This record gives sequence, structure tokens and C-alpha cells, in this order.
Amino acid sequence: FDEPWLTLHFRAEGVFEYTGLLFIPSTKPFDLYDPQRKGRLKLYVRRVFITDDAEGLVPAWLRFLRGVVDSEDLPLNVSREMLQSNPMLAKMRSQIVKRVLAELEKKAKDSPEEFEKFWDNFGAVLKEGIYEDLDHRDALLALARFRSTAGEKLVSLEEYVGRMKPGQDAIFYVTGDSVAQAARSPHLEGFRAKGVEVLYFTDPVDEFWSGAVGEWKGKKLKSVTRGGADLAKIEGESKEAPAEDKDAKAPANVQSLVAIFKLALGDAVKDVRTTDRLTDSPACLVADEGDVDIHLERLLRQH
Repeated sequence: FDEPWLTLHFRAEGVFEYTGLLFIPSTKPFDLYDPQRKGRLKLYVRRVFITDDAEGLVPAWLRFLRGVVDSEDLPLNVSREMLQSNPMLAKMRSQIVKRVLAELEKKAKDSPEEFEKFWDNFGAVLKEGIYEDLDHRDALLALARFRSTAGEKLVSLEEYVGRMKPGQDAIFYVTGDSVAQAARSPHLEGFRAKGVEVLYFTDPVDEFWSGAVGEWKGKKLKSVTRGGADLAKIEGESKEAPAEDKDAKAPANVQSLVAIFKLALGDAVKDVRTTDRLTDSPACLVADEGDVDIHLERLLRQH
């Protein structure tokens, strides 16, 4: 339906033979977010059409692929039920996924600007694979790109880690419905003051894969909307003292204020604490460690 962003043409030979001609579109297909998440590759056996939605030929997170796969070894009378349990199909699937990921990795390295266009279209779908496909999680995390507080360009996790501040031991992110909304979050104030880069997670699936992954190359993924995001040990280029330092001269008064808030709010909040992450806002809501993230709680409440 459009000019292909990428074309893959290959022939597999060996124990079993098949030919593939696959396309990645330049624009989003209209059914990209169909709840059924069906693949759209057409399966042929010796040039005889079998089906246009062979379950298992590609994973759901590659459903934007279009094209044909022609097998020389599958039986012509193969049924849908037989396909679901056919070991040959499982091997074809594994090889197709590896080929596609290898081509995407090459494109990301050789043509980063072109890859950004692809990621804007299909990044949210590939993130589903980070959540549900353990075999290819590392490859997909290496391909993942994000907007961040560092500027307009998309950044990889590798680039983020390379720019981490001395004393920083986590990859920080903030969730929101859009970059503009996430950028307005008061939770970012202390991070901006110290020059600490924060990634914007704006796809609903980000809430799920980040929790499933937990860390990347030894660096924990931490939401800035959680109470455990500690800025004290990070050496930043802060020009302005954070809120907690300003009040350090009168800790007794601050603790009295905290006690008054706890009494006034009662069961409306779990706890009231001082923080070093605010510079302009007087207060912000955070989720406790181990609790559901604020943005995810809002999403779940909507549904």
C-alpha cells in the first residue's frame, strides 16, 4: 500500500528450503493496533497459496511485516491446525525473526535518521516484544529508541548510559501520555537541576516492559515518580540548591510541618516525606517502591 521502507529477499537452503520476500512499510498499516494482533504474511507451498494469516510464522510484535513466504517442504494439504504444531514452521519463524532484527540493527547503525522514522511508526509494537519475547529481548532493547530531556533526538540505552553522571547507578524515566505532558512533570525538577538525563516513556506498553526487564546491563530502570529515586549521591552541575538543602538549617521546623501534613491528610496518603528532587514546586505525589506506578494506576483505572 506504500513504498517499502525496507525490502528483504532471501532463500533458505539446508534441511528444509523456503523463500521469503518481506516488506516493512513506510507508514503505519491501518490495522496495526487491531486487538487480534495477527501477522499478515502470506504462506505458499511450492507456489500454491495456503493462507494469508499463518499463526506462528512471525510473532505478534512483527505484525507490521508484509510479504510472502514460499516453502518447498510443507505438505500441500497442510491445515491451520497442523501449522500451529508444525516444528518446521517454528524454525522458519526463528530464522525470519533473526533476519529482520539483523537488518534493523544494520539500518540503525548505517542510517540512524531513517531508523528514527521507522521507530516513530513501529517502535511501540516492537516494545511488545521486549515484554513478551525473552529470546529476543536483548536484541530489541539494543534497538529501542527514546525521547529524553537531553534534546529532540532519539537516544538508545547505550547512549544514555554513556552520558550518565558520576554517582548515577540507574536509568531514570518518566511516564506520560505524550512527551509534552511528561516534560511538565514536577518530578523532573531535581533531575534537571543536576543535569541528569531522564527518558520519556509515552507508550502504554512502556509501563509493562520496564517492570518486566528491571535493569539493562547492570543499570536498574527507575521511575522518577517513585519515592526511591535518590539524587543525593549523584554529582551534578546544579547551580541552585535543591529544596531539601534550603531547609536543612531548620530540620526541626520541617519535621513539624511534615507531622502537620500527615495529621491533616490522614489516610488520603501513605506517607509524607521531605525530598531533594523539587526546586520550584512545593510538593509532588510519588508511588512507593513496590507499589503500582502513578501513571499505570491511572491507565488501569480508565479501563
